[in-house]
Amino acid sequence: MKKLKVFSAPYLVWMIVFILVPLLMVAYFAFTTDSGKFTIRNISNVGQYANIFVRSIWLALVATAVCLLLAYPVAYLLSRMEKHKQGTMLLIVMLPMWMNFLLRTYAWMTLLGNNGVINHILGIFGLGPYKLINTSGAVVLGMVYNYLPFMILPLYSVMEKIDKSVIEAASDLGCNSASIMWRVIVPLSLPGITSGITMVFVPAISTFIISRMLGGGSNLLIGDLIEMQFLGNSYNPQLGAAISLVLMVIILVIMTVMNQFSPDDQVLI
Repeated sequence: MKKLKVFSAPYLVWMIVFILVPLLMVAYFAFTTDSGKFTIRNISNVGQYANIFVRSIWLALVATAVCLLLAYPVAYLLSRMEKHKQGTMLLIVMLPMWMNFLLRTYAWMTLLGNNGVINHILGIFGLGPYKLINTSGAVVLGMVYNYLPFMILPLYSVMEKIDKSVIEAASDLGCNSASIMWRVIVPLSLPGITSGITMVFVPAISTFIISRMLGGGSNLLIGDLIEMQFLGNSYNPQLGAAISLVLMVIILVIMTVMNQFSPDDQVLI
């Protein structure tokens, strides 16, 4: 036991320095003034940005739903492939993640621009040009492209553990393909669904690079708002900390709700 405690010491130090201390600093700035006096005014001022919170939550939910719809069949097909093919297909899924996040988003700026590749192709057929960039749709597209692998991987890891004999037994008992999907595979893959939703929704609701590059100034999200308070012209670290604290609480509440729908993994295996 003593050896285990020694080996866990670096991890505990890491948690204290890079997790606990920053959280305490955020809480301190959120409830203090410039002079260090206690106040709740910073928290109350967050209410004036309710529309930005609603927009951020809505776009993050849409992006998460699209990721789930796209990732579920992909993960299922991957899990049913032969073992020697699964590694290659997983490599293809993860390949975009090896490229810098900023470069991937820049690529979509080139594709979606008014004189970009997509409008150029549409122009060949006498269509457009359409306003594709600096829209909410462009922001959602950027989120889906960047975070889709985070939905595929947990779904695949759970589906790959589903015994094929369970599916064969359901078929022998009279279930058609649709019944097998909704009454067997979906319930057994719930842990992967909840994990994937969490892994996509959390970065999507707090992103600021995607909304800045693909959404323009008309699609301000929470991440942009926080960044403006610390680095922008409207410098106000106390308000920025308060917004960050409120966002943290929202994420914790949503994750708590999601965990209620996640059954015990031991029951499903």
